[in-house]
Amino acid sequence: MKIAVRYYTRSGNTKKLAEAIAEAVSVNAKDVSIVLEEKADILFLGCSYYAFDVDQAVKEFIIRNKDNIGKIVCFGTSAMMKSMKKPVTKVTKTINIAVADEDFHCRGQFGKIHKGRPNEEDLARAAEFAKSIVE
Repeated sequence: MKIAVRYYTRSGNTKKLAEAIAEAVSVNAKDVSIVLEEKADILFLGCSYYAFDVDQAVKEFIIRNKDNIGKIVCFGTSAMMKSMKKPVTKVTKTINIAVADEDFHCRGQFGKIHKGRPNEEDLARAAEFAKSIVE
């Protein structure tokens, strides 16, 4: 099974999760600016909410790589929202890419809110989540 990890981050919070997930499944985490060179059966896709949506770069990544994506497993951080599945599914449903029911979310530091998050416990939970998906 081919696994890939891609992420988009403005603050660095989601990158921390991406790196923990990638290490757990023995691949490298890469920014969404890096295309998928081969088909990924499972794509762990990390992003955050910005104005109640995912960044345009995430949407463009999905569309640009649609032929190399089997199933997307979402993960991310945010100060308030709890899942990235809804905005990601808005993009994928028109191009027939499955989004897993399972996803991982934790709080991310935003200014003085949720200071220090994601923390070591969050990163450990993200790694365990990723392992449970690929087992």
